[in-house]
Amino acid sequence: MPLSEFLTQVLQNPALLITSLLTLGVIFVNGWTDAPNAIATCVSTRCMPVRAAVLMAAVFNLLGVLIMTSVSAEVAQTIYNIADFGGDSHRALIALCAAMTAIVLWATAAWYFGIPTSESHALIAGVSGAAIALNGGFGGINGSEWIKVIYGLGLSTVLGFVSGFVIVKTVALLFRNVRRSRTQGFFRGAQIFGGAAMAFMHGAQDGQKFIGIFLLGISLTGVGTESFSVPLWLMLLCAAVMGVGTSVGGYKIIKSVGMDMVKLEKYEGFSADLAGAFCLLLSTVTGLPVSTTHTKTTAIMGVGAAKRIRGVNWSVVKDMMLAWVLTFPGCGLVGYLVARLFIYIF
Repeated sequence: MPLSEFLTQVLQNPALLITSLLTLGVIFVNGWTDAPNAIATCVSTRCMPVRAAVLMAAVFNLLGVLIMTSVSAEVAQTIYNIADFGGDSHRALIALCAAMTAIVLWATAAWYFGIPTSESHALIAGVSGAAIALNGGFGGINGSEWIKVIYGLGLSTVLGFVSGFVIVKTVALLFRNVRRSRTQGFFRGAQIFGGAAMAFMHGAQDGQKFIGIFLLGISLTGVGTESFSVPLWLMLLCAAVMGVGTSVGGYKIIKSVGMDMVKLEKYEGFSADLAGAFCLLLSTVTGLPVSTTHTKTTAIMGVGAAKRIRGVNWSVVKDMMLAWVLTFPGCGLVGYLVARLFIYIF
C-alpha cells in the first residue's frame, strides 16, 4: 500500500486511525523501555555519552528494520499470524486496540520500576490474551506460530548466557599477554561497534514484530491487499517512532542492565554485545521471534559468571527473571480483561 493511500484511508476510517495511533504508541514505548538495552553496556563502560549512544541506537535501529526486513520478513509474518482475529472485523479491531492498550500499561509499569521486561513477550501475551477474549477460548491461538515463541525463549536465555561466557573467555585468552592500558582504545572502539550491532539487531527483531501488528490492524480494516508485504514507508515510520522513544526515556533501563547487574569493563561489554548480536542474528534469519531484553541480559550474565559467579548481582537478576516469568500470564491477563471491557463498551 502506498503511503498516500494509507493516509487517505486513515482520514476516512476512524477505526484505522485509532488502531494506527495505538500501535505507534506501543512502538514508542518499546523504544522508551526496550531499545535502551542495546546501548546499556556502551554507556555503563563510559565508551559513549548517553546522547550519542541514543542517536547511534536510533540510526542503527532504522538500518536494522530496513535491511533485515528486506532480507527476511519471517518474524513479522509470525507475529501477524500468531492469533486469530478473523470473523467480525469490528470486534477484532476493538480487541486489537485493547491488546495495544494492555501492552502500553504493562511496559510503562515496568519502566517506572526500572525493570527491563520484554516488550516482545508483552506484545505476544497482550495480543494472545485479546484473541482469547475475542474468540471465547484458546481456539484463537495459532499453536504452530506460538511454538516459535517457545523456541525463541529457550534460544535467547540459554544461547545468550553461553555465548557471553564463551566469547569473554576467548577475548581474555587472546589478549592475555597484552597490557591492559594498551587495549583500552581498541576495546572502546570495539564496544561502540558492539553497541551498534545490538541496536541494528534490535531494529531487525522488534521492528519486525511491530510491523506485523501494524499490518494486522490494517488488514482488519479491510484496507490493502491479501498478500503479506511490508512497504518501505512503514519500515521508516516504525524505526523513527522507536528512535524517538529511546531519546525520551531509557536511563533507568540502562542503569539496571549496564550498571546494577554486573560491573563491566570495556572488553566485557564488547563481549556481551557481540554475544547478544550473534544470538539475535541467528534467531532473525531463522524466523524466531526472540526477546532482545532476554538475549542481552543473559549475555551480560554469562560474561559476569565467566569472571566469577559472585560478580553477578543476583538480586537484580532475580527481579528481572520474576518480571520475565510474570510477563506472559500478567500481560496476557491484562490483554484479556481490557479486550472484554472494550468489547462490552464499544
